[in-house]
Amino acid sequence: MVTAAPDLAFRTATAADVPALVELVESAYRGESSRSGWTTEADLLDGQRTDPESLVATLARPDTVVLLAERDGALLACCTLERRPSGAYFGMFSVRPTQQGGGVGRAVLAEAERFAGAEWGATELEMTVIVQREDLIAWYERRGFRRTGELSPFPYGDERFGLPKRDDLAFEKLVKAL
Repeated sequence: MVTAAPDLAFRTATAADVPALVELVESAYRGESSRSGWTTEADLLDGQRTDPESLVATLARPDTVVLLAERDGALLACCTLERRPSGAYFGMFSVRPTQQGGGVGRAVLAEAERFAGAEWGATELEMTVIVQREDLIAWYERRGFRRTGELSPFPYGDERFGLPKRDDLAFEKLVKAL
């Protein structure tokens, strides 16, 4: 698949990337800076999206990688892949707000699919998305994901996941055959 962002370089993250990753993820999902892109959760959640400790723990987990997308050495996007018996879990997908809508996200998703299939033999990619994010779910559906109807509760009371602005948040599992 040809993407609109062929000049991206991909690599796996290391502990040295944690500060830049925290800044990227927070900029894509929380606060005023996130509003310049379309993936913001600022209307649903306050607080943090991630922190250095959770990223260090993620990087240390076996069968988990954080993929980085860079252009000319600048970090533009990332995602986490976790090997699972059913395939791979795709998460922490973040694109710098000023780069959204230009093909970077499509390129990262394509690389994640390639990596999961080629490196791990995954035949399915799964993720969870806040059900209130209809625009984001529609974006994933256009890229071959399907809604499963399987819901899981939002972790209310655990500030590591943010401070909810509403009481009806839940996650829906999406899957895509690779």
